[in-house]
Amino acid sequence: MTIARRMARWAKQLRYEDLPAKTIHEVKRRVIDSLATTLGAYHAHPSKVVREKAMSVTAPAPAATVWGTRHATTPDLAAFANGAMVRYLDYNDTYLSLEPAHPSDNIPAAVAVTQATGKAGRDLITAIVIGYEIQCRLCDAASLRAGGWDHVTYGALSSALLAGRLWDLSEDQLEHALGLAGVCNITTRQTRTGQISDWKACAFSNAARNGVFAADLARRGLTGPNEIFEGPKGLMKQLNIPGVRNVVLGEGGDFMIDKTYIKYWPAEYHSQSAIDACLQLRPKVAGKTIKDIHIKSFEAAVSIIGSEPEKLRPTSRETADHSMFYCCAAALVDGDVTLATFDEHRLTDPKLLNLIDKTEIVEDAELNKGYPKGIPNDVTITCTDGTRANLRVDFPRGHAGNPMSDDEVIAKFRRMAEGVVSEKSTATILDRAWSLDTAKDVSPVFAFDLLG
Repeated sequence: MTIARRMARWAKQLRYEDLPAKTIHEVKRRVIDSLATTLGAYHAHPSKVVREKAMSVTAPAPAATVWGTRHATTPDLAAFANGAMVRYLDYNDTYLSLEPAHPSDNIPAAVAVTQATGKAGRDLITAIVIGYEIQCRLCDAASLRAGGWDHVTYGALSSALLAGRLWDLSEDQLEHALGLAGVCNITTRQTRTGQISDWKACAFSNAARNGVFAADLARRGLTGPNEIFEGPKGLMKQLNIPGVRNVVLGEGGDFMIDKTYIKYWPAEYHSQSAIDACLQLRPKVAGKTIKDIHIKSFEAAVSIIGSEPEKLRPTSRETADHSMFYCCAAALVDGDVTLATFDEHRLTDPKLLNLIDKTEIVEDAELNKGYPKGIPNDVTITCTDGTRANLRVDFPRGHAGNPMSDDEVIAKFRRMAEGVVSEKSTATILDRAWSLDTAKDVSPVFAFDLLG
């Protein structure tokens, strides 16, 4: 049995009734969080571009919709546009392992195909669990980043499988869908290197678009390359990821969505514990002149957000939220990290640049041992008067080891919704999302009315 066949069989056999109540609840929290990040990003330039693209195509019913509108488009384009909005702010959930990921990127694809098939809320919940399971287990199995490839390569596979499940594909068809999705969606990590562009928001949503497209082709009878993982020119050999052979999928109530993290601050996840530490240290250095900031961290954080010269002088929002230097400086200057932290005029704020120039980030062997179970960052701030403040944080707020409460998730949603939809719409969206398991039609959850 091929690896793809094992995945296909698992996805085909998983039932809603197999999901524990806690897992169903986590799906609802992730849907609310994804809608929150969508609302926060709704009027951003990339969001406008992707909506325009998706809305240039009109599909007959049943069809998927562009969130915040009633416009019906194809499920692959809906997955692309809605996924880019979920992802733009770098504020959606995260999973860190040998390969990092943002598994809620799977949700827009699942919603799109649920709408296109006329399926119910329980079907959507099951599909979301499948997407999380495939992507996160692959992240546990092997690192793509180590070879210069991007984590969204796994997303084409996870979205293809969840889409195929919603289209009621057979095991054969699901296996073909994985072959079709895997053979042509190998993506480079240049998306997240140097000065970062608008494409960062679209990288996974494009993989999801292609995953949905692959499942649609498979349901129409198209076959995909055999042994997509273990074949002589398959993903395992070409990407140097032999660990994928040992993937074990959720069983006995053990599902990966329960192990993912909702973001407390709108910044790349490896910086969350450093931000947390800086905010806790801030009162101890208030009113003093900071001499230097020394941050000990782990390889993934240093490599991704703590070493490139572009991170010292970010010129885009996307680069700033991927700069531990910038995020820590903002935490100390402002006392928080919010969407406004990344406004264009802040990128040249002398107060922030001054602190960035005083910051050193180094890889520490001891902290490497704490990752990926935690995300350990050890921050030491020294002031000119001799004051020295130090704190190590392994599990920032929102991490699975320090999870946000439902009230905190709701508060995040309300912050992102403010000024975008009315208070009445906010309450309605929340009510519908919490009742997703009883919904016969999921479309009303994502068809909110915008202010203005």
